[in-house]
Amino acid sequence: MNSVVTDSQFRSPVSGIVDLLDEFEFHFVDKLCDMLFRVCSDNRLFPEAVRVFDYVEEKGFVIEERSCFVLLLALKRCGEIELCLRFFRRMVESNGIEIRVQSLTLVIDGLCKRGEVEKAKELMDEMVTKSIVKPTVFTDNTLLNAYVGRKDRSGVGEILRLMEKEPVVFSVATYSILIQWYSSSGDIGEVEKIFEEMRERKIEIDVYVYSSMISWNCRLGNMKRAFALFDEMAQRNVAPNAHTYGALIGGVCKAGQMEAAEILLEEMQSKGIDLNMIIFNTMIDGYCKRGMMDEALRLQTIMERKGFNADVFTFNILANGLCKLHRYDEAKCTLNSMVEKGVEPNVVTFTMFIEIYCKEGNLAEAERFFRDMEKKGEVPNIVTYNTLIDVYCKKEKVKLAHLTKSEMINKGLLPDVYTYTSLIHGECIVGRVDEALKIFDEMRSKGITGNVATYTSLISGLSKEGRADEAFKLYDEMIKMGLIPDDRVFSALVGSLHKPLTHAGLKQNEYEDLK
Repeated sequence: MNSVVTDSQFRSPVSGIVDLLDEFEFHFVDKLCDMLFRVCSDNRLFPEAVRVFDYVEEKGFVIEERSCFVLLLALKRCGEIELCLRFFRRMVESNGIEIRVQSLTLVIDGLCKRGEVEKAKELMDEMVTKSIVKPTVFTDNTLLNAYVGRKDRSGVGEILRLMEKEPVVFSVATYSILIQWYSSSGDIGEVEKIFEEMRERKIEIDVYVYSSMISWNCRLGNMKRAFALFDEMAQRNVAPNAHTYGALIGGVCKAGQMEAAEILLEEMQSKGIDLNMIIFNTMIDGYCKRGMMDEALRLQTIMERKGFNADVFTFNILANGLCKLHRYDEAKCTLNSMVEKGVEPNVVTFTMFIEIYCKEGNLAEAERFFRDMEKKGEVPNIVTYNTLIDVYCKKEKVKLAHLTKSEMINKGLLPDVYTYTSLIHGECIVGRVDEALKIFDEMRSKGITGNVATYTSLISGLSKEGRADEAFKLYDEMIKMGLIPDDRVFSALVGSLHKPLTHAGLKQNEYEDLK
């Protein structure tokens, strides 16, 4: 049958095979048609499979539901989700096909993966209302996972209520999805509660659940709890995987414990667990953040010896580490080396080039990279714009800074505290303190709170003009907000007291304390 349908030497169109069946009135026509339907489905000959289904319906036969499932699965694998849904509805409408829950779950999964979660939920509700098929925990998990992925609190709540009403016994997958959900919302109590419930129900906790718990605790900096869970895995003979080690390595790197990261890396290799780029990049980033560039470069060499080519993230991490140490020439060499090796730069790479040239005072080159960035299809982000705005302000090109801010807004990016602080600083540098105060008011009207740099710029600007009362008012406001002034603030305030105008009501001893 497979040769008749697929082999170029023997292949016959389905219409010809169907005509042959009609002409000779074969016994077991229904079985032959079912076989023909499966062969067409397996070979992704979808129109032919539907033609067989049409023929069977006309003759009053029924294609087996399991054979229909083969076509649904093939359609889903090919991304033909709409055809998959349409054929499922034909199965439902066809007399004699008893729909299994596996078919419903498959279609729902296809819709969810295509982002049509509401349509998937409506289909499940329809099947339940019409008593066609009853969902199982696998069906519910599919929808629950989709709602979690969309961060849809309402949808998650609705599925959980349905599961409670049916009632459905939670599977390991259900608990794993819920741990992911509550972890993403930062609900530590609920995560631990779910984990404890799994223990109480004596559900076998797998490596994926443990890894999720460990990863979540590492992100929160709860390394003691993360390692306790890691030890528990060993006690329960649950073998850790690359994700488990990756989470722990990420956690200790974040805490600056690079020695612990090296131990975990060695342990991982001794157990034969495959390393990956994420782990290498995480450790390289950890070394860079501690200023240990030699170690970071050593690890890059090891990574490449093991067959991993440095990617755009590796190069960006290394260049950023060098920039923090003011090793700008080496940072540029690193980024240029990336381009020479055929690694495409991204928005972070371009922004870093722009930042380096800004630090070096080479504004023309920074602007050239900004233009090249857009030509190559990389969209500047808020950091890119803020970098340019900051350098324009420092070079007293405040008008150009405001034009850049307007361009940024036109492209759908909203100014943040760094944008406003740069502009405030720029206006103060050129002596337009009143303009700086207007920008400060605009910033606050947008619900953006100033930081230490914002207040420092304004206090310095006001102090230089002898506007001590206003400067001290901002100082008081700063203290109430819990912001800690630095030496520049105190120097500016002390300087303002030598001007003709002094802070209202300031006593001599207060003046001495401030000094």
